[in-house]
Amino acid sequence: MAGPTTAERGAQQESSGPPRARRLRPPRLRTIIILAIVLILLGTGAGWLLYGSQWTRVERVTVSGTRVLTPTQVRETADVPVGAPLISVDTDGIEARLRRKLPRIDAVQVVRSWPHGIVLKVTERTPVLLVKKGAKFVEVDDEGVRFATVSEAPKGVPFLELTVSRSGSAAASHRRFGEARLVREAVRVAGAVPAAVARQTQVVKVRSYDDISLELSGRRTVAWGSGEKGPAKARTLTALMKAAPGARHFDVSVPTAPASSGS
Repeated sequence: MAGPTTAERGAQQESSGPPRARRLRPPRLRTIIILAIVLILLGTGAGWLLYGSQWTRVERVTVSGTRVLTPTQVRETADVPVGAPLISVDTDGIEARLRRKLPRIDAVQVVRSWPHGIVLKVTERTPVLLVKKGAKFVEVDDEGVRFATVSEAPKGVPFLELTVSRSGSAAASHRRFGEARLVREAVRVAGAVPAAVARQTQVVKVRSYDDISLELSGRRTVAWGSGEKGPAKARTLTALMKAAPGARHFDVSVPTAPASSGS
């Protein structure tokens, strides 16, 4: 019986070996050129749409969140370039300008509202204490910032009295902490006072860092001490007032040893 021919042996070897990988043809130059042109056209069109088209320019400025300030005040101070491409508006610069020129603003967001608007979302500072200054009143927020002077005192906001002595331990406290720190401690106390007592608080008086007191309606007083241990002092004061409703003077400067007196 005759064996396989040379051609048949070659065919068997080819069929038993691994398949040959197909050679990938390089992309045609024509395809590359077309894709490049398409990308250039898309980029040019997007640039024209954002910077050259009338379809994406600033036409309106909307203000939200104002309480004391008016939307007109905010818009005029923001000075948004109406008619400019919306994409080119410097939102960070507008935010910085508003906070610098309108101290009543605590926070502001400048948001692009496509295709034609800018939205100014304002959060105003809220006064927690008032400092009398001649016939006017300086508003102090919950961070101790004196942010505005008004001619009429807002209702329900207690006054801050700094009656720091120029001699003795009170003077030393003033030199050590400084007036700004003492104001922040007063704010800290005002924020820790129980809500029911806060509504009756007329004056927060600061003599030193460790000597802060409250003057309530009905000629009642509370010796609070420093701003430390506020929650414990608040709980103690609430319990003390319930236990001695007729008292006029309460002392929670040491919350573990409270006292009340007067009637």
